Amino acid sequence: MTNLNLLQAPYIHPTRRNHALEHATIHILSARFPRKGMGGHSNPTGFFIIGKIPTEDVREAVSEALSRLQNGEVGLAIHAGCGTNYAVTGGLAALAALYGFIGTKSSRERFERLPLVTVLATLAIFAGQALGPLLQQKITTDPNPGDLAIVDIYPVSETIHRVVTK
Repeated sequence: MTNLNLLQAPYIHPTRRNHALEHATIHILSARFPRKGMGGHSNPTGFFIIGKIPTEDVREAVSEALSRLQNGEVGLAIHAGCGTNYAVTGGLAALAALYGFIGTKSSRERFERLPLVTVLATLAIFAGQALGPLLQQKITTDPNPGDLAIVDIYPVSETIHRVVTK
């Protein structure tokens, strides 16, 4: 019987490493452009940086991010604005709300349960705020770039840059 680690599987592991590099890049860009909104999206072949940022600044930030991850700055792989945080928090709040409404049959019963559901959803949000970064750390990112290399960085549009890795 072989030990299959799903997190090391093709497509998943490269995406996790790119996700870490994307977060590190956004940390660096956010420090340089504190008032600019930006985001990202990772996949097995690289990632996108979304935001009106000059291409040369994106290139510099990606290079610095890779270097800093290679030097052990693993904290750069975790980002408060990550979709993992939102998905976990939203999912937990939805489950808590559903749980709070179990057994209700009428609109009146649901209305009477609203304070309970609000408390449950709020507690779920607090739990999600702690669980999201933990899931980033353990599952959705890999801060060890290993042999990850930057192949190309180019603008797709005025507000989107593509970073290709291998």
